[in-house]
Amino acid sequence: AICGHGCKYGECMGPNKCKCFPGFTGKTCNQDLNECGLKPRPCEHRCMNTHGSYKCYCLNGYMLMPDGTCASSRTCAMVNCQYGCEKVKEEVQCLCPSAGLQLGPNGRTCVDIDECSTGRAVCSFNRRCVNTFGSYYCKCQLGYELKYISGHYDCVDVNECVANTHRCNLHADCLNTEGSFKCKCKQGYQGSGFDCT
Repeated sequence: AICGHGCKYGECMGPNKCKCFPGFTGKTCNQDLNECGLKPRPCEHRCMNTHGSYKCYCLNGYMLMPDGTCASSRTCAMVNCQYGCEKVKEEVQCLCPSAGLQLGPNGRTCVDIDECSTGRAVCSFNRRCVNTFGSYYCKCQLGYELKYISGHYDCVDVNECVANTHRCNLHADCLNTEGSFKCKCKQGYQGSGFDCT
């Protein structure tokens, strides 16, 4: 099957027909699906859409349970935690729903941890870190594109020479390199490859 426009977050199933991976939508699977807008809603209380996924949060006085429901914790209602809390030795402590969040100075609200700048995030050599609220994701470096190969996603080199996205001079040859490209003036011409005389 050939999909002329490609399937960014999906697989080509037939002539120009994409099957999107969960969390993505659109003709070429390039749009994030807003799961929070689905019926029935995936979260009992609050829902936050993320890139390719979503997160559930509970109202004050409730705690997010592993199955995604919100359980009442009456003692938490008094403390007025942003997301939820736990009782430790008769003392109520506010909690944050994600490892990418930490309690703020007031001890009730959660603030984002920038995993990219703190070095907590680990992205492979051909990916760069993008911080999100409560988390992060690894995006392909410039010169690479995300492809689904042999059962998993990988960032593969974009061949700018074949894709014709290079800026080489008319009198230069384009040479693809890992993550980039080079231009070399043809025989009888000299210059940078971007300018040949």
